[in-house]
Amino acid sequence: MPDLAETTLALVDIPSESRNEAAAVAWIESVVPLPLVYSGDDVRYYETSRRDGRPLVVLAGHLDTVPAQENLPGRLEDGWVVGLGATDMKGGCAVLVELARALAGGVEPTVDVGLLFFPREELPSTESSLPGFFAACPSVLAAELAVMLEPTDATLHVGCVGNLNAELVWHGRSAHSARPWTGVNAIEKAVDGLGRILPVPERRVDLGGLEFVEVVTATRLEGGIAANVVPDRCVCLLNHRYPPDVTPDEAEARIRELAAAAGADEVLLRGNSGAAPVVVDAPLVRRLIAVGGLDVLPKQAWTPVAEFAEAGIDAVNYGPGATRYAHTRDERVEIAALEQVYETLLAFLTASV
Repeated sequence: MPDLAETTLALVDIPSESRNEAAAVAWIESVVPLPLVYSGDDVRYYETSRRDGRPLVVLAGHLDTVPAQENLPGRLEDGWVVGLGATDMKGGCAVLVELARALAGGVEPTVDVGLLFFPREELPSTESSLPGFFAACPSVLAAELAVMLEPTDATLHVGCVGNLNAELVWHGRSAHSARPWTGVNAIEKAVDGLGRILPVPERRVDLGGLEFVEVVTATRLEGGIAANVVPDRCVCLLNHRYPPDVTPDEAEARIRELAAAAGADEVLLRGNSGAAPVVVDAPLVRRLIAVGGLDVLPKQAWTPVAEFAEAGIDAVNYGPGATRYAHTRDERVEIAALEQVYETLLAFLTASV
């Protein structure tokens, strides 16, 4: 068994907040021994030799993290690797590095294998590097399955919910707060309107025996100019998480309906990343489930499996990270989970077809 804890810790100790992944990319280049197929925009894609009649499986991980919360450098503690990005998702990337070493060291896979490392996953999808990668490296579109090593607590998470952010804006007219009747208070308009729509009832839907939950959540409210000024603008950010049975256009229409009911004067879309379909019955997914004896759960979050699906590639989430520690100050990944996911994926890649 490779020392997955030390590999994870080495990667954790390389700061790589979104848009600043260059040092982590350079480290990946120094340790991955497989042929480099694509290099650009801080994306690195490696492949084993392609063989006729063998399906291509792409294993993928992002190198960026959220901003540090006084959790660097990392450390080993009581069976865990602790530190920024350990669970989301440098532990997963460490598994990819050790799988690459195994494949280069003589392990013979029964599928062709691609390993993808990419940046900027923690940012809005408008900054994603994946569409550009798919366009520049079209051979990857032949993949029959992509596995994102996102945090899933070593279970299989299929599909993912869409993620729409929209700002509802109310306009007023500024005035002196001693004479508020000479103005129009935008905060009061917003509070009155939001009171008509919040809380938005959730919707639960069963897709392939898995339950997804559609939710709309108010996550930010901003307004005000000064203590003695009637505000002329108030903005509420709504975050809409929608299941795979809802299209991005339908999700946008839902938000516009809510905005109209709340009397908002404007709706400003700040990003809309589509959901990913549930992929359970594909042969390679069934093989992964069987090899690992994996539990299957719905992904009640957005991940890049949606971008793979949009490119025509079946994709699932399976990684060692602990979802409860993602983005937290005490972020960590269990060493036993790193080893479990490594062993499962190695068995999957080498299992008889």
